[in-house]
Amino acid sequence: MNSLKRVILFGATSAIAEQTARQLVAQGASLYCVGRNRDKLMALIDDLKVRASGQQRIDGGVADLTDSAQHAHLIDAAEHLLGGIDGVLIAHGTLPDQQACQADTALTRQEIETNALSVINLLTLLANRFEQQRRGVIAVISSVAGDRGRQSNYVYGAAKGMVTLFLQGLRNRLAKANVDVVTIKPGFVDTPMTAEFDKGGPLWAKPEQIAKGIIKAMQKGKGEVYLPWFWWGIMLIIKHIPETIFKRMSL
Repeated sequence: MNSLKRVILFGATSAIAEQTARQLVAQGASLYCVGRNRDKLMALIDDLKVRASGQQRIDGGVADLTDSAQHAHLIDAAEHLLGGIDGVLIAHGTLPDQQACQADTALTRQEIETNALSVINLLTLLANRFEQQRRGVIAVISSVAGDRGRQSNYVYGAAKGMVTLFLQGLRNRLAKANVDVVTIKPGFVDTPMTAEFDKGGPLWAKPEQIAKGIIKAMQKGKGEVYLPWFWWGIMLIIKHIPETIFKRMSL
């Protein structure tokens, strides 16, 4: 069972990460939160400090995580403030407009940078750090969208698929160093990122449900986790739908 007493959250102001932070603080964790929007990040840190005990350390840093030059500094700052790192959750990302990406190659590259390359850069630095300390857990929010290319969001899906595949290799590499690498694959989650979607039906989950599953997966060091759990079965079915049928479904 992994200890989660000192945790870094990248993309801490996302709806899922916020709920994860609150639940971690309730369990006694100290946190270093990284976010791009200063006002949102400061509001989150203030909220977490109210919830924390006097023994818990709550702090953070403002950063645009597409600027990879900041990554090493952020990790160093977190490790110094927390007195070490037990776990990391990488939760930043964007949900691009597929049609806009199709019309603009620069936008496509930007979305790949945000959702894949910036994550991979962070993971490379963190993997080397955790491999040296020979313990800990690294978790990343990927997506069920990365399991199969769909015409409605294949730019986003390609980025998430890249992250998922990178994590598979990293998991194998770090296993002998006693470091767990966890891939989180949420299905449909009711967040500001999905504000324009029709959210009727039983497949939609709340951020607090996903956060609970993330913490449990990090503690247990699970490899890949679909959240909510029933998305595993849904994706298993989708993966085996023939391509010709898949095209006609307009997914």
